[in-house]
Amino acid sequence: MTKICFLKEISKHCLLFLQQKRDMELIKDITEVRSLFPALSQSVNGKPLVYFDNGATAQKPDCVIELVNKMNSGINGNIHRAVHELSARTTELYEASRESIRCFINAGSREEVVFTSGTTASINLVANSFSQTFLKKGDAVLLTEGEHHSNIVPWQMACERHGAKLRVLPVDENGCWKMEFLESLLADGKVKIASVSHISNVLGVVNPVEELIEACHRFNIPVLIDGAQGIIHSSVDVKKLDCEFYVFSGHKLYGPTGIGVLYGKKEYLQKMVPWMGGGDMVGTVTFEKTTYADLPLKFEAGTPNFIGAAGFGEAIGFLAKIDKNFMKKHEEVLVAKMLEGLASIDNLRLYGISDRKISLFSFNVENVHPTDIAMLMDKMGIALRSGMMCAEPLMSRYGVSGMLRASLSVYNTVEEIDYFITSLKRVLKMLS
Repeated sequence: MTKICFLKEISKHCLLFLQQKRDMELIKDITEVRSLFPALSQSVNGKPLVYFDNGATAQKPDCVIELVNKMNSGINGNIHRAVHELSARTTELYEASRESIRCFINAGSREEVVFTSGTTASINLVANSFSQTFLKKGDAVLLTEGEHHSNIVPWQMACERHGAKLRVLPVDENGCWKMEFLESLLADGKVKIASVSHISNVLGVVNPVEELIEACHRFNIPVLIDGAQGIIHSSVDVKKLDCEFYVFSGHKLYGPTGIGVLYGKKEYLQKMVPWMGGGDMVGTVTFEKTTYADLPLKFEAGTPNFIGAAGFGEAIGFLAKIDKNFMKKHEEVLVAKMLEGLASIDNLRLYGISDRKISLFSFNVENVHPTDIAMLMDKMGIALRSGMMCAEPLMSRYGVSGMLRASLSVYNTVEEIDYFITSLKRVLKMLS
């Protein structure tokens, strides 16, 4: 059986698997959800863990942990390259995961789903490969003021190599894009790609990416969406969005670390040159010339993180078991509860005010350093993030050196928020 036929057969098996998932009774109970995450039952500094750092990485459910352990202890053979049983089984898991992710984001074909090591690697891949094909001296790349460093630095590097410039769409005091400036940034035809975040990792605001994509397309400008946070808190349909690229990581979506995805429209991926060379991304190799493999392997040089990819597929399967309406309503309750609690604290400034707010909250308290708060909250068992959140230009926009961030997930509870607010008030009293 040829590789292509083999992969098509895997896709058929995966579609049957996904149908079986859809036919299962969905989980709608927070207690049952929490029971599936063993990390949540631990204590930290003698206190029950309250894990509010999901914007950095999420905990993993039992099913993901079990599959990864099973592969590390037995189902372990390099993919695509051999005919022996272990290689065939790992290849099937790897490609079934690709199909699961294709279905999850509604990509048109498996060729449009490229595995990487994470969101950062996916953006770097596009920044390198796209710029070699489409970027030249005098061109421009559009970003926004609210981007993560991973969506700034790769484009700066690409612009430096090709003599292009960055253009920046500003944000207002509430953290919302100033869309009234967009058309003037695009109108001269110099922007060759826009690369923007679906949801800010600092502000927790769902950005109007649909409006931006539509505006860019009027000028024939492709758009990359950094979905590191968007994939968690939104129902992503890349066909409906009509973006050219969408990137995200596994570890923020209850999967393993070291695995990520680049979705790209086939018409662009076919034109772009590979970023890395090596095994499995080639058609033929001679010292005179090398031809490249078909998509998506063209961009997957070397031995991939096939165990991480399989674990990511398992995480997608886990999400399919949770009722989407339950997740949506549960997040709405968490957001309302947290906003109410934060509003009760004197001299606290919340960054990112919008009616399109997810359960991610960054704030400062006047005359108190955010890291001091985070360290004392850790003593109470509460895990938070403090610092620049890899968004130094946004910190400069607000005139601060850092913020404190609480980011919640599907397994967090109203009771944890109550404990968080009570503990925060206690810490602030200690530091005053």
